[in-house]
Amino acid sequence: MSSTGPKTLPERPAILIILMGALGDVVRGLSVVDAIKSFRPGSRITWLVEPACAGIVRLHPLIDRVVVFNRKEWRKGFLSAFREIRSEKYDITLDMQRHSKSGLFSWVSRSPRRTGFHRRDSKEGNWLFNTEYVPYQGDDIPKAQHYLTFLDRVGIPRLVQHRSALQQITIGTLEPSYREMLPSQYVALVLGSSWESKDWPEEGYRQLISRLLELPTISVALLGDKTKAAMGERLALEANSARVVNLAGKTDLNSLVGVLNDASVVVGPDSGPGHISGSVGTPHITLFGPTPVKRNAPTGSEELTLSSNVGCAPCRRRVCPGLGGVCMKLITADAVMEKVRGVLGSGAGV
Repeated sequence: MSSTGPKTLPERPAILIILMGALGDVVRGLSVVDAIKSFRPGSRITWLVEPACAGIVRLHPLIDRVVVFNRKEWRKGFLSAFREIRSEKYDITLDMQRHSKSGLFSWVSRSPRRTGFHRRDSKEGNWLFNTEYVPYQGDDIPKAQHYLTFLDRVGIPRLVQHRSALQQITIGTLEPSYREMLPSQYVALVLGSSWESKDWPEEGYRQLISRLLELPTISVALLGDKTKAAMGERLALEANSARVVNLAGKTDLNSLVGVLNDASVVVGPDSGPGHISGSVGTPHITLFGPTPVKRNAPTGSEELTLSSNVGCAPCRRRVCPGLGGVCMKLITADAVMEKVRGVLGSGAGV
């Protein structure tokens, strides 16, 4: 297994990056693009992604080409992605997915250098498809740092202070009425995640909104996908305040990035919006339960985490194994509000 010493890239390398999902992983992986383009501005970067995360990759201004693998139509999707990948000759492939499907696409690329995770960090025989590997790390380092080890293999320095080029995105296709309702200073609340077990109870958000409205200069923006739209409507209706703006189910990815970028602070579970917040430099208070804090805290907000002291956490399960989501229920609105006050400081009337 080849994993010794960096091998530098040519001045204008063609690079294929494979990282297909989930959203939080893809967003953290984007930092590799920023570093490569900073030190090899002539690089041509192609990114292979699945449809669910293609939008965020397309938003990144430094990615030259996006190839989409439609996994739901496996045979047709594979053949389409195969042809697109084979249409270009790459100097190196960075397989940052670590599963068998990403390994297969890495092999398909025919790159002379195919860099993947160490065998002990990979899954499903992924290492068999690659020619070189980053050193073994385990799960004791943040995943964003794990992705940056790929830079070490190609002799690209890590950026000391990093804010993704995603920060260039401004609020996009929000309806004019919602754009006008967003004040200059607001706290954004992310109402859920892709895992049922990571969701904070609705009552927690209800109590937090009540406490936030006690701050005279602060408004609240509610965020979430379409499955959280009804929850957002309920919370906004019950708050009965023009300072609570419900955007759940009403933002595209471009708008979501813009809203997170402009927020004073964001609160939510371990999810994609948390890592977008980290990429654009917005403080994110993350509520942790079934996932490990050290591995998944958003970049720059490692000290803004909350979790309850229960023995079953982190269980790493998408659905709570019969304990009623106790790890998330035990995180109180008062504890979250204390973190919010610490971020906002005296300027918000705290």
